[in-house]
Amino acid sequence: MKSHYGDIKVTKLPGFVVQCEIDRPPNNFFDLILVRDMADCFDDLDKDPNCRAIVLCANGKHFCAGANFSTPDQTAEGDVLAAESAEQRNPIYQEAVRLFGNKKPIVAAVQGAAVGGGLGVAMMADFRVVCESTRITANFVKLGFTPGFGLTHTLPRAIGIQKAHLMFFTGRRLNGETALEWGAADILTTANDVRERAIRLAQEIAENAPLALLSLREQLRSGLQDAVQAATDVEGTEQFWLTRTDDHLEGVNAVSERRVGNFKGR
Repeated sequence: MKSHYGDIKVTKLPGFVVQCEIDRPPNNFFDLILVRDMADCFDDLDKDPNCRAIVLCANGKHFCAGANFSTPDQTAEGDVLAAESAEQRNPIYQEAVRLFGNKKPIVAAVQGAAVGGGLGVAMMADFRVVCESTRITANFVKLGFTPGFGLTHTLPRAIGIQKAHLMFFTGRRLNGETALEWGAADILTTANDVRERAIRLAQEIAENAPLALLSLREQLRSGLQDAVQAATDVEGTEQFWLTRTDDHLEGVNAVSERRVGNFKGR
């Protein structure tokens, strides 16, 4: 087992559990390289009989605060501009789709912000452990474009269509308590205990029969990877043109300046 996949730090824990830590503190912004490294890591863990469950966590204040707007060639989704046309699949979403094809159950320890595509990473997991500092948001409309990372499929699947619509159309932020109430999280704990609780849940899962776990997960997530592929195909196409509008530029500036956007519809 490798100890690192780029900025993904891998640690073997007791009880057939492997911890995968995003190591880009404090915000753990994602990009194409990070998502690809994570997918490569999960592919290898699928082949490792000593791994029965994965804890996905992050080093720093935030689980994943989305993409880094200061990177010149990136949009809010990290690599949308890598596509040369609206018909071309976004490379970062192709790597994201790979994440939904892994075989081992994943428990995400979500502290601080899980924003935009960062929320997409959290929703990729089977379970989420949150705390009082957790803030989740699909704030795409505040940035002048629409959701990505398969969230148009995964978020309604977890919390229901109406609650997902409310999050998408308002861009509102949920705290850890509300995330638990709405079904976006499974355990609410303290910030100091969020990773430990995630590990304990993963160990509780991993103590069971490994072949049964693999079979159960395949049944429960049957068709999920294909559904996320279909969702990201539409998401990527819409984002391609929306990220080229004046409203998107205004949205990025407004969010950076912590104000309401002055959108013009162009």
